[in-house]
Amino acid sequence: MTAVVDVVAMACLLAGAFLCLTAGLGLVRFPDVLSRMHAGTKPQVLGVLLVMVGAAIRLHGWSNVWMLLLVAAFQLLTAPVSAHMISRVAYRRRHVRRDLLLVDEFDADQQQSGDAPADAGPEPPATAGRG
Repeated sequence: MTAVVDVVAMACLLAGAFLCLTAGLGLVRFPDVLSRMHAGTKPQVLGVLLVMVGAAIRLHGWSNVWMLLLVAAFQLLTAPVSAHMISRVAYRRRHVRRDLLLVDEFDADQQQSGDAPADAGPEPPATAGRG
């Protein structure tokens, strides 16, 4: 029975370590801030959660499990907020490669409200009614 538990814990630890490694490689290899932010949050959070699950399976005692649950909860709460703030600052300081964006909804909102950035081109002509 303990061999099965050890194998499951080892699988979770190795999978989590692999996801954290891919997150680090994505931070180094991806071309712009938004791609790097995505690589730094998505696989890294899942990797840390898998490491926490593997450690909780391997360690015995409720005090260890509660500590790991607390770490996992803080990871789940802080990663999306920090990713949002990083992407927001990067967009506002124009550190985003706009040629890689499929849709730039924030720029459309700014142009409609009249708060277009200084380097924005002329507004597109108004379309006629669909009558």
